[in-house]
Amino acid sequence: MTIAESNHKTNLSRRELVVGLAGFSVAPSIVTAANARTHFADGIASGDITQNSAIIWARSNKSAKMLVDWSSTPRLKDSQRVAGPFVTEKTGYTGQVTLTGLPPGQDIFYRVRFDDINASETRLGHFRTPGGNRDVTFVFGGDQCGAGWGINPHWGGLKLFETMRKTHPDFLIHLGDRIYSDKPILKRASMPDGNKWENIITPAKSQVAESLEDYRGNYSYNFLDTHYRNFCKEVPAFTTWDDHEVTNNWWPGRKLSRRIMFRKGYTQTDVDSLVRNGRQAFFDFTPMQRHQTDPNRIFRKVSYGSYVDVFLLDSRSYRSQNNRNQQKSPGKDTALLGQIQINWLKGALSESNALWKIIANPLPIAHKKKRERPRYDKFSNNDDGPPLGREFEIADILSYIKEQKIKNIVWLAADVHYSAAHYFHPDRAAFRDFLPFWEFISGPFHTRPGRSMHYDKTFGAERHYRTPRAPKGNNPPSAGYVYFGHGRINAKTGTLTVGIRDIAGHSLFEKTIEPQR
Repeated sequence: MTIAESNHKTNLSRRELVVGLAGFSVAPSIVTAANARTHFADGIASGDITQNSAIIWARSNKSAKMLVDWSSTPRLKDSQRVAGPFVTEKTGYTGQVTLTGLPPGQDIFYRVRFDDINASETRLGHFRTPGGNRDVTFVFGGDQCGAGWGINPHWGGLKLFETMRKTHPDFLIHLGDRIYSDKPILKRASMPDGNKWENIITPAKSQVAESLEDYRGNYSYNFLDTHYRNFCKEVPAFTTWDDHEVTNNWWPGRKLSRRIMFRKGYTQTDVDSLVRNGRQAFFDFTPMQRHQTDPNRIFRKVSYGSYVDVFLLDSRSYRSQNNRNQQKSPGKDTALLGQIQINWLKGALSESNALWKIIANPLPIAHKKKRERPRYDKFSNNDDGPPLGREFEIADILSYIKEQKIKNIVWLAADVHYSAAHYFHPDRAAFRDFLPFWEFISGPFHTRPGRSMHYDKTFGAERHYRTPRAPKGNNPPSAGYVYFGHGRINAKTGTLTVGIRDIAGHSLFEKTIEPQR
């Protein structure tokens, strides 16, 4: 379904593109003078949709009152108005409105405006609430605008978002790296074949992000793309984060080395300062339900009706320092998710009444490098034997699921810039106290492909599919190694079909899983 926008441009003007490609800055978020007309600085978006509620997001160019009208009819007949916040510089002129009392199993159409003026600019959006005897479909993955590959209008921009939109999903599960704040996007990038990739550039994306405005500018950059804007106004997102929302492979308390500072262009060593700014920008640009007593918390559950609960994990905020990951017993130095989050996940899984429980875990369980490393950023190591280091956390969660007899759990991941399907079974594992389960990895949406072909077998992983290995080098999205995951729950049978698709929408792999009753 395509939603027409009102009183605004749906494409960048020719002048904006020419200016951007000529090496000048296209500013996605220019704040105008106080007496200028109010308009949208970026697009609109929705998120954390439930049976009777939704979060609506938008951004203004100046301080203004945010208003949302919604209805179950496209023309917004008999619409209801919800007055939102007065957006200010404090949140980068972003605002969020919570819609409640929505009818279940309905198409919901909404209109956003700033200030209660009939002549003011408006934007229209759409989403579907869960309910009724209707299939549930979703897309998933992560990793966009990384490795220097930004919005190239000559190639078609962020084309994968248009491909995903055309599948008409109920929601997107975004598994992180929505921005690459630690890699500048420059006017031109060199491709392995010698050709040049032409980027739209902005001040915020021309350097590594350190200030709050830098991070906000990274999120705003995505909205320069027509496909991304159209996707956001039609498909709600359930979103978590990973490392590049702050800086590569970060952990709390990390200090950047002089080598990293020189190579990347950072002026400060304190990662915690970057985290404060990166986290604030994440919240400013993410339509999500905030935790009432812990406003900095990202992990949460989103219930999309009786068919599926999505458990969004935070793989960054509670981890210990990256290390050799070879500890023979769990402790403070083996944390990745952290005990507080693990305890929450256990309780939330036990309480879930949904048919399917999807654990949206940004980092794959079994991904590993070919050779042993002094520091591991993920769960696994280069030892296929019993759990060591951070693998104790996965073992703990899996044992609990088995003990509590929790059924129909599927894990989703991204981060590694390839797509894969892994089936974990205790019969071939070094650790056997768990029920068999599937993990599906998807991405990247728009960055260089990953090349690793190796996986850890501590939990009995067996690879059923992996997207082709790319040639060496920093290959652009135009090389074809960009993918997304697609899921469908059949309302009649309860089966869950998860597949991997390419940029043309072609299905490369599918697995249908029967639910346990």
